Amino acid sequence: MHPLLARGERLALYLALWLIAGALLATLLGAEAGLTMRGSALLAFPLTLGYAFVCLSAWYVSRSAPIATAATSRIIATALGASLLSSAAWLLLARGWNGILRRAWGVRAPFDEIAAILFGFGLLLYLLSIAVSYIVAAFEHARDAERRQLQAQVLSREAELRTLRAQIDPHFLFNSLHSISALTGVDPTAARRMTVLLGDFLRESLALGGAERIPLSRELALAAKYLEVERVRLGDRLQVEISVGDAGECLVPPLVLQPVVENAVTHGVAHVLDGGLITVVATCTPLRLTLRVENPADPERPRKTGTGLGLANVRARLRALFGSDATVHWAEQDGRWRVEIAMPALRNPVLTGGEFPVPSVRRTDD
Repeated sequence: MHPLLARGERLALYLALWLIAGALLATLLGAEAGLTMRGSALLAFPLTLGYAFVCLSAWYVSRSAPIATAATSRIIATALGASLLSSAAWLLLARGWNGILRRAWGVRAPFDEIAAILFGFGLLLYLLSIAVSYIVAAFEHARDAERRQLQAQVLSREAELRTLRAQIDPHFLFNSLHSISALTGVDPTAARRMTVLLGDFLRESLALGGAERIPLSRELALAAKYLEVERVRLGDRLQVEISVGDAGECLVPPLVLQPVVENAVTHGVAHVLDGGLITVVATCTPLRLTLRVENPADPERPRKTGTGLGLANVRARLRALFGSDATVHWAEQDGRWRVEIAMPALRNPVLTGGEFPVPSVRRTDD
């Protein structure tokens, strides 16, 4: 369908512009042919409005010879040919309308004198219609290309997110299975308990993994299940303190905090002889959510780069979701390793903070 016919307001605006062209033609006829204002208006306005519908065909003419693919000679020939034919048809229509005016209203326009004016005016209007059609087509082509590019970016981002999220569970699973294997020969009972806890954690992570956003309280509860698994291995060496306040209502991508907590255990507490305290602090303003995780660091132990599936994964996921609006920074200072995550705050007012059932976890609400 012609874009002007798809919406009534577009057609109304189009016809209003042609009324302006009709006024211009009436003025020209009055000046060149000596017609009265009444006579020139009766001749010009009906002809112009009728020609407005003829010029709608310029849209299809422009599509028959696209600028992007057609040769320049073909475009020029097509435009001139269509303009000449349309102007000739308009001239015949004008001759017939002039006869009707003479018989019905006594308007005697010297048609031989105004024929050249009408033909030239019609030729110019049709060429202008073709030019506008090419401009509109170019605009729509650019808009469609932009839409396709955005769709491709969205699909690419979704594929990247699926890949990154798929890496989290295997990464944690490999570490947990290694811990269970180490406990099997030392403490079979603890190994069995750790296996059960691991199953609970994986079941919960699969339940959350398909969601786009979850409350921070549920993310913390999932991290707490992981800490419970690790506590079987580390015992009282692992202590955790969580301070959330009303930030538990904020929505976050699933499994965004658990890799950071895992990093705090595997690269922090597990390598400190006396263990230590992991602190998780969440603060939420109307615009920003900030998560901070701290753990003890052994200054004598060189830090390994790892496989890049922990903190780097979190940074990549947040960058894919929020772009530059999300940041992930980490640094070691005064024997403590700190990771700070900041992202746009998304709140769900019907949600409240959850409980984190981890033994020896101290929870403080601001």
